[in-house]
Amino acid sequence: MSALEEKITKALARSQTATSDFDLNPDTVLPEGRKLRPAGVLVGIETFGAAPQVVLTKRSSALKHHPGQIAFPGGKVDAGDRDVTDAALREAWEEIALPRELPKILGHLSSHETVTGFQVTPVVALIEQPFEARAEAGEVAEIFRAPLSHILDVERYQVQSRRWRGTRRYYFAVPFGPYYIWGATARMLRGFAAMMDIR
Repeated sequence: MSALEEKITKALARSQTATSDFDLNPDTVLPEGRKLRPAGVLVGIETFGAAPQVVLTKRSSALKHHPGQIAFPGGKVDAGDRDVTDAALREAWEEIALPRELPKILGHLSSHETVTGFQVTPVVALIEQPFEARAEAGEVAEIFRAPLSHILDVERYQVQSRRWRGTRRYYFAVPFGPYYIWGATARMLRGFAAMMDIR
């Protein structure tokens, strides 16, 4: 087991608190009895290069949910999926052509509720061998990598805001080069960074 794998595994074993798109907006009143749709996303960390990198995508601008935003490969749990991990692996194959057998699953981050009604479970995995990434044209506009060192630096995270449905909504952002990583993806990564920052 590599030092990185050991550190991540220990971090994932710690107690975690579920997160949501409403964490920074405590005045939000959520409807009682709301039903969230389960989803799984893959936090894939490539370890075969000079330094570890996280695989991310830019979503197609034609999508109904979160068009044009930065996201992990992943999506809702379908009837044929065994669980959220299976859904994340299936979606990663469909969206970026990551072979299902390649990721080494280390565990899960806490679930995250999105404003669009999903309960997303981030599946953390190491990708120890190169693969030929291909973007699924209908869903993914671009595939890119962000250095894990950038993602895990809690000082890089900002709280920003914008008007949404008549009110000001606050959210985390962790920009990287030309990529504006914000919202649910940034919130999940911020939780991961905080866990890994514990000495």
